[in-house]
Amino acid sequence: MGKHHKKLLNSLEENRKSVGLTQQELSVAAEVSRKSINAIENGIYIPSTVLALKIATTLNCKVEDLFKLP
Repeated sequence: MGKHHKKLLNSLEENRKSVGLTQQELSVAAEVSRKSINAIENGIYIPSTVLALKIATTLNCKVEDLFKLP
């Protein structure tokens, strides 16, 4: 599926890096595995609403800043 799942565009990796967090650090804050963060960033896994909110809160942004419909 690549970085841009056909039904969802995501800029998680860019936002995560812009605040200086590793995948591991974000995964701890969001209470998921590092592999889950990696799968989301690569468009393999679409996060639940709760997980998307946890990630956005950790990155101090809105869910819409991370995930968008084409």
